[in-house]
Amino acid sequence: MSDASHSHEEEAHEGPIKTPKQLITTIVFSFVVPVFAIVLLATFVTTDKRPAAGSDGLGAEATAKRIAPVGKVEVKDASNPATLKTGEQVYTAQCSGCHGAGALGAPKFGDADAWGPRITQGYEVLLTSALKGKNSMSAQGGGDYSDVEIGRAVVYMANKAGATFAEPQAGAAPAAAPAAEAAASAP
Repeated sequence: MSDASHSHEEEAHEGPIKTPKQLITTIVFSFVVPVFAIVLLATFVTTDKRPAAGSDGLGAEATAKRIAPVGKVEVKDASNPATLKTGEQVYTAQCSGCHGAGALGAPKFGDADAWGPRITQGYEVLLTSALKGKNSMSAQGGGDYSDVEIGRAVVYMANKAGATFAEPQAGAAPAAAPAAEAAASAP
């Protein structure tokens, strides 16, 4: 009876490795797998040249962004007609939002009835209203467009509604426009 109980104890204490081939495989994998993992980790850490968080602050690109000017100054040559926008371009960019739809009481583009009383007041009154603002229309002078360009937009809108204003020329003072208006409206 003691032999039967002794063999039962040996089976209970056996490990998962039963053959020499299993032993060699276990030893090889116990050394190879960690070495392989260490090599992969070392390769990952050393080959990728990623900067650490926040370390690009002294780079040339980051410095250029920090010292870039906040605004830009654009100087237009008002005496060069090639650099000035046409009345249609200024109308499309600046005026069409309200005058295209007749918003806030603005006379609609091309509506002769709405523009008629304004046209009879003359070019200077229309230009002054456009430059300084009137009712719900904000002042346009001093913005993205020169006074000559705003004058061209005024002439473009008024002429589409039946006026015969002459387009202001570059270098001509706005005060010269009434003379051009009188010459244009003379039969």
